[in-house]
Amino acid sequence: MSIEQDQRSLFPDNGETDLFFFEQKLTRRAFKAIAGIDEAGRGPLAGPVIASAVILKLGDEIIGLTDSKKLSPKKRDSLFDEIKKRALAIGVGISEADEIDRVNILQATLLAMQRAVGNLCLRPDYLIIDGITPLPSKTPQETIKKGDSRSYSIAAASIIAKVTRDRLMVEYDTKFPQYGFAGHKGYGSKLHMEAIARHKPCPIHRKSFGGVKEHVI
Repeated sequence: MSIEQDQRSLFPDNGETDLFFFEQKLTRRAFKAIAGIDEAGRGPLAGPVIASAVILKLGDEIIGLTDSKKLSPKKRDSLFDEIKKRALAIGVGISEADEIDRVNILQATLLAMQRAVGNLCLRPDYLIIDGITPLPSKTPQETIKKGDSRSYSIAAASIIAKVTRDRLMVEYDTKFPQYGFAGHKGYGSKLHMEAIARHKPCPIHRKSFGGVKEHVI
């Protein structure tokens, strides 16, 4: 059996809802440092895309951990702190707006994910990545569709990435208050679109994105 076939059999797309399913499968195959990887901020018109890689202690359940998009901001903040306390390793990677414009959002996301893995203090022996695009890495890996709602480790990474990005956008709001970044976090809300038209794009806007590029001077 080839490595590719072996990985496909290891991760069947069978609607599995047990958040420990993938990690348990890998543990039985003697993998120990399993890094879940996810990103936040592919869709906004402003700000960076931020990725996180998280290695959790096997069997150490953090109650309430799930896809960051399913959680309230208060619950995300609480889980963020708990993950930071209990994770074996956390890495964060960033790709700023100018890099996104230069290489495109997909490539920028992959760069942010690679940086997140590179910033781990513990070397992973397996990567499980949210989505369908693998990383250019020699480390064994597998992509998982909707992984942030199917894998415990990816869910943790989704929370770290989301909270980190949201807090950064709140900081940007103090520097560029005319755009309302603290509220919409850079997404294309009506308020944000009106602000771009009125004030023109600022340095953290993605000038290759529709809704922004039309207003670049």
